[in-house]
Amino acid sequence: MSREQCLRNGASLMVFGALIFLVYAVVFFFRAFGSSGFEIGVETLNGVTPQQLDGLNPAIMGYIMHLHVATAGFIAATAIAAGGLAWYGVRDGLWWAWITGVIVPVVGLAVALPMHYMGHFNYDWVSHLGPIYVATIVYVAGAVVALLGLSQAAPSAAQAAH
Repeated sequence: MSREQCLRNGASLMVFGALIFLVYAVVFFFRAFGSSGFEIGVETLNGVTPQQLDGLNPAIMGYIMHLHVATAGFIAATAIAAGGLAWYGVRDGLWWAWITGVIVPVVGLAVALPMHYMGHFNYDWVSHLGPIYVATIVYVAGAVVALLGLSQAAPSAAQAAH
């Protein structure tokens, strides 16, 4: 593939991955308000339902909802930033956009994912983490394709004029 094709295809895959993150954030947001579970793939916390926690102290569920809404906001903001960097920067061959577009989601995932493997609660990993892994695989594939394009020499101004 040419440099331009790599950049365009890579950026498109990165944007698609970011869109998956954004959809996950929207679902996460609405689930915070209208669901019987805690978050996607988490129906109870060690057998305790949201209704039981709410009966114990309504502030607990209010606080959990607050955290879920905030988390959804940060996932959405990260998705929008990463998608924007890919579409408007990586596609144009800007190294700083590629570097920032890779660092931003990596930081979010590096902070969020390890806690899922600490055994603090049970969850359905397919619905809870599956979309995140799919989005990450798509995004990383796009970042690699774009990196191939970025690594190719840009045409000089003299060659571009012909």
